[in-house]
Amino acid sequence: MSLWILLPGVFSVALLLTWMLRRYALSRSLMDIPNARSSHSIPTPRGGGVAIVLAYLAVLPLIGHQGWLSWPLVIGLMGTGALVAVIGFLDDHGHIAARWRLLSHFMAAAWLLAWLPELPRLALLGTSFDLGLIGYVLAAVMLVWLLNLYNFMDGIDGIASVEAITVCVGGGLLYALVGIPMLATAPLLLGAAVVGFLVWNFPPARIFMGDAGSGFLGVMLGGLALQAAWVAPQLLWAWLILLGVFVLDATFTLLRRLMRGDKVYEAHRSHAYQYASREYGAHLPVTLAVLAINVLWLLPWACVVALGYIDGLLGLLIAYLPLAVLAVKFNAGQLEKA
Repeated sequence: MSLWILLPGVFSVALLLTWMLRRYALSRSLMDIPNARSSHSIPTPRGGGVAIVLAYLAVLPLIGHQGWLSWPLVIGLMGTGALVAVIGFLDDHGHIAARWRLLSHFMAAAWLLAWLPELPRLALLGTSFDLGLIGYVLAAVMLVWLLNLYNFMDGIDGIASVEAITVCVGGGLLYALVGIPMLATAPLLLGAAVVGFLVWNFPPARIFMGDAGSGFLGVMLGGLALQAAWVAPQLLWAWLILLGVFVLDATFTLLRRLMRGDKVYEAHRSHAYQYASREYGAHLPVTLAVLAINVLWLLPWACVVALGYIDGLLGLLIAYLPLAVLAVKFNAGQLEKA
């Protein structure tokens, strides 16, 4: 089956499912009600990210059948994504204690890692390393952190969708640059599902993604980054560069709150993108700024690293430096004023 048939098909399914989920949420009053920790001002339906989950899980077996991903990785991604989405869905409709959510997230990460034949080697300063058991621990932490930071960063209209689309398209381009374009299918189809959702989530959003969708996207992007590293070790650094806006803002904010002694599991509005949206009085300028940073700054550096012109760690540090400056400028992690 052609990619050019699957792309519009996945987009259309996600678009239709998001519309249906919005109607369902409105009929059941499943609304995100603004409070002191919210970045929006009007009640909005939530849970639309389930459309992304269903559209992508439905197409993953076709990706395996076509040989665009190995069947073990397809099974790993499906199991992990389904578990994360179910936990997020239940949390969206009620509440699951943080410790149980975290345990389930590590179980999901372990499922995915168990289906990998072995971990990819880590490329660092011109040498590749087999990290052995510690590599699995680090990979699990990476997957769980990406899953959770994606939830933290899904706080204004369209930002999580734009981030996922640009990372997926960028990841597909990286495969083309290293001469394996057929592997671009998996990230591109995930991006197509998110585009279908973004039609309803673009500022001003008519439905929110919810924990089910944001957690699913975070862990899927992490899994696809590990797949890319398996193909070519430098691609792990390239994918981390593509994810730079979310990784830097979320990590910088978390560390600053930890140093201050905050309860980091409590809701807050102290990410740089949240301060920026309040400063500019709207979500759209910040979401478009993330799009511009991803395309005009992070993607070129990811390409340079993928092509081997610069060491991956060095490329990541260069790419992240202005993001750190922006995090400081917009007070990431700073105590909110009453």
